[in-house]
Amino acid sequence: MFDYDKWQEIFMSIRKHKLRTGLTALGVFWGIFMLVFLMGSGKGMENGVFSNFGDRATNALYVWAMNTRLPYAGLQAGRRVVLQEKDVEAIRINFKDEIRYVAPRMWVPSPPITRNGMTQDFDVRGEGPDLLHIEPIKLAEGRFINKIDLEKRRKVLVIGKRVRELLFEEDEDPIGEYLTVAGGEYLIVGIFESGRTGEDSSEDEQTLIMPLTTAQLIRNQVGVIDWFVCTMHDDVKVSTVEEKVVTLLKERHKVHPDDEEGIGNFNLEKEFEEVSGLFFGIRMIIWVVGIGSLLAGVIGVGNIMLIVVKERTKEIGIRKSMGATPGSIISMVLLESVFITTLAGYIGLLVSTGLIFILNQAVGEGGDFFANPEIDLSVGLGALIILVISGALTGLLPAMQAARVNPVVALKDE
Repeated sequence: MFDYDKWQEIFMSIRKHKLRTGLTALGVFWGIFMLVFLMGSGKGMENGVFSNFGDRATNALYVWAMNTRLPYAGLQAGRRVVLQEKDVEAIRINFKDEIRYVAPRMWVPSPPITRNGMTQDFDVRGEGPDLLHIEPIKLAEGRFINKIDLEKRRKVLVIGKRVRELLFEEDEDPIGEYLTVAGGEYLIVGIFESGRTGEDSSEDEQTLIMPLTTAQLIRNQVGVIDWFVCTMHDDVKVSTVEEKVVTLLKERHKVHPDDEEGIGNFNLEKEFEEVSGLFFGIRMIIWVVGIGSLLAGVIGVGNIMLIVVKERTKEIGIRKSMGATPGSIISMVLLESVFITTLAGYIGLLVSTGLIFILNQAVGEGGDFFANPEIDLSVGLGALIILVISGALTGLLPAMQAARVNPVVALKDE
């Protein structure tokens, strides 16, 4: 039941000691503000870094050829290893239970791409159909490279969204149109968008993709690939297959087993786990700092309430001599403690979430290291609830002290 007199006394006490109450509330405000704001900013940093991975499969292994460093099997050091489609097929056969998709690639050096007198420079590369399951590529229109394109070495292209914007009018449909690449006419069969953000997305979308076998013909290197990427089945870790794949390729190309430069490789899953572990640590640090700030604010409330009880000892003695119960004395002190804690914490929550919202609107997708800062509202509300409970528990000690005041001793106290 609402006790008007009790609340009137609480507000009177707060008005009487405005500075002291304000400084106490500032500690609580700052505690919850720091927790929520740091968590929102940390999430923005996490979103920015993980956006670099895009929608690509994170259980991926990238493999490429390099120059050998050590002589082996009668072959000189410094020899250039040349990967071939036969290597990819051998990997598919030997690791069919571990590897799910394999996507070989070949870059195509070409003069500027032309259409109707317009000329632009774009990256051109040969790919296979498995790429859609690995890289962050989303088909916007048409289709992607398929097996028939590879078998028949078709002169077809899947172009990036930015290529369309630069070479075609807004109302034009590029599907079915032709582009001149390396002196030949190539039919556009699809348009793709990048699932990454920032400069990575722009780079992806300024690319032309053709069948791998067609790219090999242009370069006059049938059967050769520049590198490949493979992904594992869901229950297989890349680290369990990585060394075996490299060993197989070294055996096929007569590279010394201890040569670290003959076959290059990169474990994306390992990097993803390292980054995930880093941000887990950052989240833990934020919680420690935030909770420490909250505790400092709550302890400040408790200390102030002890002072309040000390100052109001005679008043409490008079109340008890007039029949006030220990419960009413305790509730009066607790209410003041919880009110200050709740009000300051709520304002801190509002200010911090508002600041995160403004930051989100200003940054948006952001860049490679900061994007879409956000805060889980349940975390903020949970912190506020914990703060209120902590305020009540902290105010309990001064309240119990007030309840134990001896009226006779209190009235004699000067």
